[in-house]
Amino acid sequence: MSLESVRAHLSAVAPDLDVIVTDDSSATVDLAAKAHGVTPGQIAKTLSFQLKDRIFLVVARGDARLDNKKAKAAFGGKVKMLGLDEVERLTGHPVGGVCPFGLAQPLPVYCDVSLKDFDIVIPAAGATNAAVRISPLRLAEITAAEWVDVCQPPVTAD
Repeated sequence: MSLESVRAHLSAVAPDLDVIVTDDSSATVDLAAKAHGVTPGQIAKTLSFQLKDRIFLVVARGDARLDNKKAKAAFGGKVKMLGLDEVERLTGHPVGGVCPFGLAQPLPVYCDVSLKDFDIVIPAAGATNAAVRISPLRLAEITAAEWVDVCQPPVTAD
């Protein structure tokens, strides 16, 4: 159902995008990077948060970590990640396949500026082995996302 809701959503808003289904799991950032032959940073992970009675999604580069101070400033309070059981119920997608497309209910989407480090990013597509290749700007456009700066810069080895 979830993969089909993503396909239906994308066919309506971005019919030129293809959902890529792999034989291998892409349920984690590292598995997704391996399955798609990219660096972990290029995987666009979708995180589900709650602030009081507000539920929303943040899409960030795969190797970024949420900066609690930045998130508190951007969202007006301390955010809490949703529990695993809540994620699928509220998004319609299984953990490992959560994405901002084809949601079970409308949810606000925010894209972290860290995504702009890449020309193409690869978010999941509603299943633990499905994804799409998309530019960060187009991702934000078709999900009506607002840009925020809520992640710590990734640590690089020198």
